[in-house]
Order: sequence, then structure tokens, then C-alpha cells
Amino acid sequence: MSAVLHAHPESGPVLGVDEGKPRKVLSEAGMRGRWWRFVLILVITAIVLVPIMVTVVLALTPAPNSTATGLTLENITGIFSKTLAGTWLQNSLITTLATVFVSVAVAAPAGYVLSRGRSRAVSGYSLLLFVMQSLPIITSVVPLFILFAAMGLVDNLMGLTIIYVGSTMTVATWMMAAYFDSIPISLEEASWIDGCSVFGSFTKVVLRNSLPGILSTAIFAFLLAWNDYLVAIVFLRSNEIFTLPMGVQSFFQQNNTDWSGVMALAVIMMLPPIIVFATLNKYFSVGGIGGSLAGR
Repeated sequence: MSAVLHAHPESGPVLGVDEGKPRKVLSEAGMRGRWWRFVLILVITAIVLVPIMVTVVLALTPAPNSTATGLTLENITGIFSKTLAGTWLQNSLITTLATVFVSVAVAAPAGYVLSRGRSRAVSGYSLLLFVMQSLPIITSVVPLFILFAAMGLVDNLMGLTIIYVGSTMTVATWMMAAYFDSIPISLEEASWIDGCSVFGSFTKVVLRNSLPGILSTAIFAFLLAWNDYLVAIVFLRSNEIFTLPMGVQSFFQQNNTDWSGVMALAVIMMLPPIIVFATLNKYFSVGGIGGSLAGR
């Protein structure tokens, strides 16, 4: 009995020392792993930002015939007088904002049907959306051009907006449906018990708690319409109808040696997405509302 009691206190400290060393080694290995990941992410971020930094620096560098010294906004302000940059910017804003508004307004109820519906018709609709999204946009450009030419929608911002809405709708619907899936249906059932209709619970409960999903869908539609060049080059002909991507390409073809002006126009094109992200970033949340019915 005494041998057992004598062995027990000795084994305790030995086990403690043996367990402590692996934990310390694992902790140091984990710290080294985190540092390597941080350095890798930093390098990748720097590589991605190099083209943007070069664009901004060239846009702020005085032109060869300029009297300004150091970094200046002369190129960015002067590009509006040398080109139709103001008109191109207005055209892009009109088509993009219209695309965002219509896409979100249609994709929200369509995504709700996909999220809550369990019939064969809904499953077929979901499959149809997937098939439509798998087709590249180039396959539909020529038939749409023939159709829109007959309807007088070629070289027209309305026709361009219709195409943007159609190309955005499938992914926008999937995005809204995926976010609606994270909202407990118990919230809607509680509102139904309180006398709310299905449409009322959708607007007052589901949409009110879906701001991050709505913003994600809106940003996707915004970027697709804002950055498009392929559809615009097919459907737009007049210089005053050009969007910014078309305007940048047109200005570059005519002034391929004026790098300061080209980069200034590129910076103008980059500013709206940056402003949108900076403004809406605070409205994104992580975690959802899964605990809304805790304790019920």
C-alpha cells in the first residue's frame, strides 16, 4: 500500500512535465503557422494591389506638357474637359443603378419561393435557373441583338439595362434564396399566429432581417453592370451613349500615348465601387438571426 502511495505522488509531477512540453511545442508551432499564413496573405495582397497602385500613381503624375510638379489631380479634373467622361459616368450610373434596383426587387420574392417552396414546379424552376446560368453570355448576344434591333433597343441604354437585369437575375435569385435559408421559418410561423399574412411576414420579418443578403446581391449586380464591356461593345454605337468601360477603351485607342489621361479615366471608373464598398461595409453582419427564438 505504501509503495502505491509512494509511486503516485512521483508519477504526478512526471506526467505534468511530459504533458507540458508537447503543449508548449504545439503552441510555438501554431504561432509559426499563423505568422507564415499572415506573411503569405500579405505578399498576395501586395501583388494584387500593385496594378492599382501603379494606376493611381500614373493618374496623379503630371503629364509631359504640364507645369505642375509632384502628385497632382490635374489629370483627373482635366479628363472631364477633354472627353465625355461626365456623360459616360452618368450613363454607367443610370444602367447600373437601374440593374441593381430591378434585380433585387425581382430576385427577393423569387429567392423566397426557392427557399420556402417544396413542390416539383419550384424544383424545376431552380433547375432552369441553374441551366440558364451555365450558358455563357456570348451565346445569347447575337440573338438578342437581332431581337433588339427589330424593337429599336440597339444603341439604347434601356436595352442595355434589360440585358444586364436578365444576366444578373439567376445568380441574384440563388443568392437571395441561400440567405433566406438561414432565417428560421419559426419566425414567420410566429408572425402568422399573430395574424400576419404570408406577404406581410415576407416583407416585415424576412426582408427586414435580410439586409446583408440584399446588400450582397445588390453589390453583385452593381459590379456586373458596372464592369461589363462585352455586351456594351455589341449594343452601343454612339459615343454619347457609351458607358465608362466603353469610354475608357475608346479614349485609349485614340490616345494610346497619353498614359496620364488613360489612368485618370481608369481611376474615375474605380471610384464608385470603392465608395459603395466603403459605405455599405458597416451594414454587413456575421452570425445571422439563428437565436431569435431562443427561450420560446
